[in-house]
Amino acid sequence: MEFTICFLKKGEHILLLNRDYPTWMGAWNGVGGKIEQNETPLAGALREIKEETGITVEDITYKGKITWTDGVIDYGCMYAFIAEIPDSFTYITPIKVAEGILDWKELSWIFHPENVGIADLKYYLPTMLNEPTNYEYIFTYQDKKLVNISSTPIEQTSKI
Repeated sequence: MEFTICFLKKGEHILLLNRDYPTWMGAWNGVGGKIEQNETPLAGALREIKEETGITVEDITYKGKITWTDGVIDYGCMYAFIAEIPDSFTYITPIKVAEGILDWKELSWIFHPENVGIADLKYYLPTMLNEPTNYEYIFTYQDKKLVNISSTPIEQTSKI
């Protein structure tokens, strides 16, 4: 199964969603969801941003891919994107939406070493925000526990 995740960045803040439903229920994460049949990851990301936030963006940047595996079977992947939102853009939060609660969170809060209220963002979002290279991040789980993370640079050889 293929998904998208999008991070709307405005200055030193990212718009995060605390989902009311699994997976990552109760944890702050980017916006996104399942890629529909015959939809590209880019089209899926733009659709999900609009559906989950009401915000229409036209310019987002592909930042890599996250794959989940148990070392034998790949269970799906997620295409990651970042949208730079102008400082002049007004979007008042917190706001309750169909998927959960949206709120602008400061980068320092997101990456605080004792923050246990976010999804697995700390493993890939700093690199996505600070490096031009895109990576595939492979998260390996055993018995539903994360046991390894690896990353490999990837080249964008086709349109996303």
